[in-house]
Amino acid sequence: MTALLEFKQRIKGLYGKYEIYLLPLLKFILALVYFIWINSNMGYMRALDNVFVVLILALICSILPSGMMIFAGFAMMVGHCYALGIDVAGFMLVLILFMMILFLRFTTGKNIILVFTPLACAFDLPVLLPVGCGLLSNVLSALPAAGGVIIYYFVRFIRSQAQVLQSGDMEILDRLTLLSDGLMSNGEMWLTVIAFVAVVLAVNLIRTRTFDYAWRIAIVAGGVIYVVIMLVGSISFGISISVVSLAVFTVIAVLIGIVLEFFVFGGDYTRTERLEYEDDDYYYYVKAVPKALVTTSERSIKKINGDPARESRKGQERVVNYTEPLFQGEEPPVQEEEAQDDMPVIRDSGMDDVDFEKKLEESLKDL
Repeated sequence: MTALLEFKQRIKGLYGKYEIYLLPLLKFILALVYFIWINSNMGYMRALDNVFVVLILALICSILPSGMMIFAGFAMMVGHCYALGIDVAGFMLVLILFMMILFLRFTTGKNIILVFTPLACAFDLPVLLPVGCGLLSNVLSALPAAGGVIIYYFVRFIRSQAQVLQSGDMEILDRLTLLSDGLMSNGEMWLTVIAFVAVVLAVNLIRTRTFDYAWRIAIVAGGVIYVVIMLVGSISFGISISVVSLAVFTVIAVLIGIVLEFFVFGGDYTRTERLEYEDDDYYYYVKAVPKALVTTSERSIKKINGDPARESRKGQERVVNYTEPLFQGEEPPVQEEEAQDDMPVIRDSGMDDVDFEKKLEESLKDL
């Protein structure tokens, strides 16, 4: 456990040190994967289904706010739908505008969930998204999560009906009817929306409670609620769902959620403290859960260099110069200090006539 805590501290330290470089890199990778998913599921317009276009858009999204990634993805979806027909593009545009007007404008700052939702569903880990939203956000994150589910299933429906929509045999009214029926009559989509909203609400409700291990209980409860809703709904509405894959991927998502809890929260409940205090108006009951931290040992190597001391000793050494008069057979010049030392001491004769005892008696009388 100590090794894991040290690893966590080092990861957080590296991210805090290089955040200015890591954040654009992560945004670039997320945008790249998102745009590749759009092209792989749609890809009807060749101008957009290009690796250079995807790289340029991902690079632009990496240096701009996260909202740019959402609008760029919507623009790519509308562009691919336009290759199928202007009516299909219009239907997709109306659906996007309806979601933005209805609820996305109330969840500013959380709309990046619209990008994560299709990717979570594409990797067969749909429950991971509502569990993560319930842990890291609030109940309003259920709205963009539901919108992301609708976008995911509508893109899948267009992909399954691409040949019918590309053929010019159908009238515009029939094509719009097909699109609306495919959206409104998709029972699996609405069942997933209900499961997502229920899991987000349940996880957030349990996570915000004050009992011990609330985060881990919320993660497990979210996985169980998702499985129960999907199984009951599939039986009620006659929807075919693979139970084995549902259970396996839910367990994987729960394990990933526990890892997320370790890195984000990581509370040490063994050192929990409960505080009680009051003021003139209120009584306060506080539960303090310290974070599980460990002090990492930092090694510093000090290099000892003896060059400055060597240079100081060299400056103090006397350098012999063979051009001096001593080595030429001449007498060296007498230094000024030595000449002063050789001068005879002159004795003042007036110092012997002074009577020091008399002077001392006079000074004592004055006192």
